[in-house]
Amino acid sequence: MTEEPRPAIKSIGVLGAGAWGTALAIAARRSGATVTLWARREALAEAIAEERENKPYLPGAKLDPAIRVTAELNQAAESEALLLVVPAQHLRTLADKLRPLLPAERPLVICAKGIEQQSGALLSEVLADALPGQPQAVLSGPSFAAEVARDLPSAVTLAARDVALGETLVAGLGSRHFRIYLSDDPIGAEIGGAVKNVIAIACGIVTGRGLGDNARAALITRALAEIARLGRAKGAKAETFMGLSGLGDLLLTCSSTQSRNFSLGLALGEGRLLAALMRDRQSVVEGVFTAKAVARLASDLGVELPICAAVDAVVNRDAEIGGTIERLLARPFRAETV
Repeated sequence: MTEEPRPAIKSIGVLGAGAWGTALAIAARRSGATVTLWARREALAEAIAEERENKPYLPGAKLDPAIRVTAELNQAAESEALLLVVPAQHLRTLADKLRPLLPAERPLVICAKGIEQQSGALLSEVLADALPGQPQAVLSGPSFAAEVARDLPSAVTLAARDVALGETLVAGLGSRHFRIYLSDDPIGAEIGGAVKNVIAIACGIVTGRGLGDNARAALITRALAEIARLGRAKGAKAETFMGLSGLGDLLLTCSSTQSRNFSLGLALGEGRLLAALMRDRQSVVEGVFTAKAVARLASDLGVELPICAAVDAVVNRDAEIGGTIERLLARPFRAETV
């Protein structure tokens, strides 16, 4: 007996009005959906609605007049699918607020990239705990918000265990230049998207210290092995990490100052102080929070992640960068595929 196809998604709520949330609202509208963009702060919602531009987070990207902007969560929650684009550490709070507003069949798409610091839980696990039984998917992959907003060609992964749900979401979100590839491995997509932010900080530090392109290439390659190692321990598929939400996202984030995580690492490598860098930044640098969560998760699972541990030591435990790099370089030689 074949499963009945799900009805096409006609309305999308985007919860979170940072750069990525705003870009996704623009992309969803471009695909033909009716779009509501929710901002937590009323002043920001009013400014975006009036100016048709999110000047604090995505300046220069104009919003279609048909995109509704609101600070009322219940208005966005009425949409047929919700994209959750708040910072990873705020997802549980948002889920708690959504609980009384959602029908059981309302699909939720995790668009943040991180791991909950307090619990070490993946964001899908946070949702399953806070909103049990709610259909969910993960959107991840190499995608700078400004380029998506400008309709430059981009390709991402939409991962869902429910293939029919995934196909419906792809049809509702995808467009000619925003290409979405379907996966059935949400855990792999989550881990790839979260851990690459930690690695991007490491790559920025290597660049800022002037250690050369050879070192950065070696770091990215060994980091991919760490991501796959953690993924296997959580039940992800190895091939996921060779795709857009693994290698693709890692390469993009580790090679451009458009990446908040890479640029933070670059500044650290050049000798600037973390506290000042964090204070001066408008947007969340997820890798700082995720580094601590990844270190905890790796410890719980008995998985060795020396690069992630080194980043955690630098950004969360005041380790000196030079000594941390020397300790990494002093590690014993080993077989590459171990």
